[in-house]
Amino acid sequence: DDVVAFLDAALEDPTLDSSRVGIMGGSYGGFMTTLLVGRTDRFVAAISERAFNDPVSFVGSSDIGVFFPDEYVGTDPERIAAQSPMASAHRITTPTMVIHSEEDLRCPLEQGTRLFVELKRRGVPTELLLFPGEGHELSRSGRPKH
Repeated sequence: DDVVAFLDAALEDPTLDSSRVGIMGGSYGGFMTTLLVGRTDRFVAAISERAFNDPVSFVGSSDIGVFFPDEYVGTDPERIAAQSPMASAHRITTPTMVIHSEEDLRCPLEQGTRLFVELKRRGVPTELLLFPGEGHELSRSGRPKH
């Protein structure tokens, strides 16, 4: 709600075109991107990068430890489902690019590939961009060729 309220306030500027708004985020921003496009179709395109997409599968597969998802989404199964981007991914219609690093131990590769497959299976325009030999810090400290 906060992000959409901020967007609405920004779009009060008459020089901005509300029909051409996209959304992009990485890591927690990727979580928010995937979550938002599962809740609204007002974005014309999305880029979900190295996202925390599924709190359930994240536990036990991420290098950050078991406490991390609990801090964000809690431990109640209903609360987790309400805040899980993958739980609402079946509602995504926004064309989406999924960017992930093959050696991301923080947000493991399956967090991105599962989103890509969900969208692909339903015919949502989607692309998957994978970076070999890179980890979670790709956008900050990845190899220059990437």
